[in-house]
Amino acid sequence: MLATVRSTTLSLTMGTLSLCAVSVTGCPQQEPPKPAEPAAAPVAAPPPASPTIDPARLAVFGTPLPQHYDSKDNPPSDEKIALGRQLYYDKRLSKNQDLSCNSCHDLANYGVDGKKFSLGHKKQLGGRNSPSVYQAAGHIAQFWDGRAKDVEEQAGGPMTNPVEMALPDPKRAELVLQSIPGYVDAFKKAFPADKQPVTIKNATAAIGAFERRLVTPSRFDKFLAGEVGALNDVEKAGLLKFLDTGCVACHSGTLLGGSTYQKVGAVKPWPNPIDLGRAALTKNDADKFIFKVPSLRNVARTAPYFHDGSVEKLPDAVKLMASHQLGRDLADADAQSIATFLDSLTGDIPKEFIQEPQLPPNGKATPKPDPT
Repeated sequence: MLATVRSTTLSLTMGTLSLCAVSVTGCPQQEPPKPAEPAAAPVAAPPPASPTIDPARLAVFGTPLPQHYDSKDNPPSDEKIALGRQLYYDKRLSKNQDLSCNSCHDLANYGVDGKKFSLGHKKQLGGRNSPSVYQAAGHIAQFWDGRAKDVEEQAGGPMTNPVEMALPDPKRAELVLQSIPGYVDAFKKAFPADKQPVTIKNATAAIGAFERRLVTPSRFDKFLAGEVGALNDVEKAGLLKFLDTGCVACHSGTLLGGSTYQKVGAVKPWPNPIDLGRAALTKNDADKFIFKVPSLRNVARTAPYFHDGSVEKLPDAVKLMASHQLGRDLADADAQSIATFLDSLTGDIPKEFIQEPQLPPNGKATPKPDPT
């Protein structure tokens, strides 16, 4: 009997549990989970403000590049410029007839050959890096030590330099030119008032007249002229860094250099103190390690850098200058920022103007190449 009651009670209990499992009413329930709140949309960060440059700070650069650098002492003419262009490319003005002005100052390569030191007669190496010929006519003087007053005087130097084009003397250059009938006619047209127009003086005048047209305007010139959008924000930031660092102490004016002489290693001694700079020319100890400040026009395309061609990368050159000239240690990011601005100085090469011209053929008396 007791067993029967217990069994019945258990059955009732199990029945109640079973009803709970299937009944919706009368049994406790969990509330369904609330839907998740939608995530708040991220607030977009405002775009960085475009660098603002006070126009008054740009006055240090002067005006945009001129179209050319004509000289009152060497007035141009179409005939003179055309003749100068031919002479610039003519290898017969070298002893072995294997070098021209363009060999070291390649006009298709921003006026340089890209070498630490250029190869001259019999593969001899020069002692200084060959600077660009573009805008050279606007410099205070020519060569790193300023030993030539203008591009006309500079043009005659390499012809008779024994390490460069190696002609024995200017008379040999005249002899070569007088032996080529096409040049005799071209000199007459370029210098019609001269009784004897084929001279080394007129040859260098013609080359100079041509070089005074070698100008490469860039986006930076548009910026100087008031076109604010000519430089992008990254380049403007680099320009501000260039100004704030103090680079304009030497690299000012339209050419960003080329107008003064400065001591290399003004604050910290230069790591390669072999070249005495102007002192080798003047024999004055006060001129030791003083060189003409190079223009920064096209600098991003004219490596290697400095008179000794010792640096290959532009940011490295920037850091070296900041350290040795200004006593400032630039972070890599700051040096790269300045280098980015400097690339905006890369100009447009006048491709049609500098296209290699057809040269007049030899005459019967034209000297042969001399490799000795």
